[in-house]
Amino acid sequence: MRKMLGMVIALMVVMGTAYAQERVGGGRLEIGAFPGGGVFFGKSTDEKGPNFGNYALGASVIVNVNKWVGVEGELGGGIGIRQDLTFNAATLTHQKTPNMLAYNGNVVVNPAGNDRRVVPYVVGGLGGLTVFSDSDVAKLGITARETYFSGNIGGGVKWFATPHLGLRGDARFIAVKNQDQAPFFGQQDNRYGGRFYGGLVLTY
Repeated sequence: MRKMLGMVIALMVVMGTAYAQERVGGGRLEIGAFPGGGVFFGKSTDEKGPNFGNYALGASVIVNVNKWVGVEGELGGGIGIRQDLTFNAATLTHQKTPNMLAYNGNVVVNPAGNDRRVVPYVVGGLGGLTVFSDSDVAKLGITARETYFSGNIGGGVKWFATPHLGLRGDARFIAVKNQDQAPFFGQQDNRYGGRFYGGLVLTY
């Protein structure tokens, strides 16, 4: 019994020592999951395109080239919610906004490196934004699915509680290029907005 107890204690010490020696911070591969956030767009310059906001969620994968630079692929959804807004000089009450899907390729820069418990970063990239049509958004002139070229720039911070698990907060400025046949979301002007995420990050 004593030998068995001694072996268990020794094993726990070895495992604890190995865990303590494992580096806390970003790994070669980071997988992010963002269950909560928001995306907001301001009015177009001609004031025909409205202010509106959607619930946002998403996921990302970062491959770190080294501790300073990584490449990120991300997929995010903007879930339409009902709100009061002004479109084409008309006030729409309890109007649902369109569902959206964003997909981006980004470069992530960690100015202080990612081999630490708290990792601030800056990020920017290019991608697309698809706006979906349904019967609830017909009043907004969205009668077909529309896809726009988009860009983003921003930053955030990661905090690693353990070597393989952390929290991430992320904020982005978003620019969406206009299209001639898109009355709701940028017919005459580019549209600009912001996105805010909070979630988990797993490292490998």
